[in-house]
Amino acid sequence: MKPDWDKLMKEYESSSSILIADVDCTAGGKSKCEEIRIRGYPSIKYGDPDDLQDYSGGRSLADLQKFAKGLGPMCSPANPELCSDEKKKQLDEFMALDASKRESMIKDKEAEIEKLESGFKTFVEGLQKQYQEGSDKKDKDVEEIKSSGLGLLKAVHNHAKKQKGEL
Repeated sequence: MKPDWDKLMKEYESSSSILIADVDCTAGGKSKCEEIRIRGYPSIKYGDPDDLQDYSGGRSLADLQKFAKGLGPMCSPANPELCSDEKKKQLDEFMALDASKRESMIKDKEAEIEKLESGFKTFVEGLQKQYQEGSDKKDKDVEEIKSSGLGLLKAVHNHAKKQKGEL
């Protein structure tokens, strides 16, 4: 995907309203990646820099170009005219709050997300443990069957068939 992404960045390098960029989450960009909750690589995010969304479309150059053509300013405090009536109402409500209340609400919402992420991680770890236990049991049971004489049984059977000329 990297060569196609680099081509897309080149196409939009002079755009004043669209930024196509990449961040190395293993080096200098690690803190940014943690901030915007990058969970796997490669990840694509789009939208308002303060409210980036996950991209789940195609990864070919044609798919990326098609998606990028539809990008532009989105509903935000800087562009309220682009908001639906519902989002405008929510935007007005948030703007009416004082900074400490907004910070508190952000902290609470992020804590909710962390709780969901943690619960999901625990769930996946449980599944992984069950899978490993099941796989280990299957391997042990297969080995017991094989070591109970299966190979010798097959050898005797094939030998007997050769003796009778069945092969």
